Amino acid sequence: MAYSFEAIATDQTPSEAPASEYVLGHGDRIRVTVFGHEDLSGEFLVSENGTIAMPLVGVLDFSGATVSEAQEMVVEALKPDYLLNPRVSVEVLEYRPFYIIGEVNNPGPYPYVSGMTVREAVALGGGFTYRARTNRVMIIRATDDTRAERPIPVTDEVLPGDVVRVTERFL
Repeated sequence: MAYSFEAIATDQTPSEAPASEYVLGHGDRIRVTVFGHEDLSGEFLVSENGTIAMPLVGVLDFSGATVSEAQEMVVEALKPDYLLNPRVSVEVLEYRPFYIIGEVNNPGPYPYVSGMTVREAVALGGGFTYRARTNRVMIIRATDDTRAERPIPVTDEVLPGDVVRVTERFL
């Protein structure tokens, strides 16, 4: 599932952006399209510090920016010095990976798949070990600024950048 939005002038401030809109982060691969200017368009990997380096405008900081906010940043970077009325589209091509650790057979990073549940993520990680607690796991949400670990059922959805920890069961 790729998000794509065409930049349109709006009175909406970034803090009023819809909460459900995807926030870009380290490891996301995005495509920036500047319509009518193929030389300014391209695919970019968001760096560890949340930046990309675009032709002509240089480094843009997308840390904590939604897709539409990133789009507006590109528009603002291009006008008026380079283009009078740039039309820009930003879409996510590949989401940052999620991580699964703990009592799974193959812990590590895995590519995010839209709509994936914790149980499906565990399957990607080679399944539960014999010591695993199979009905509930711990998660650190990438969207949680406190990075607090909390329990969730295995039927909950995994999001890009999440860290899923399968705990050991106690007998």
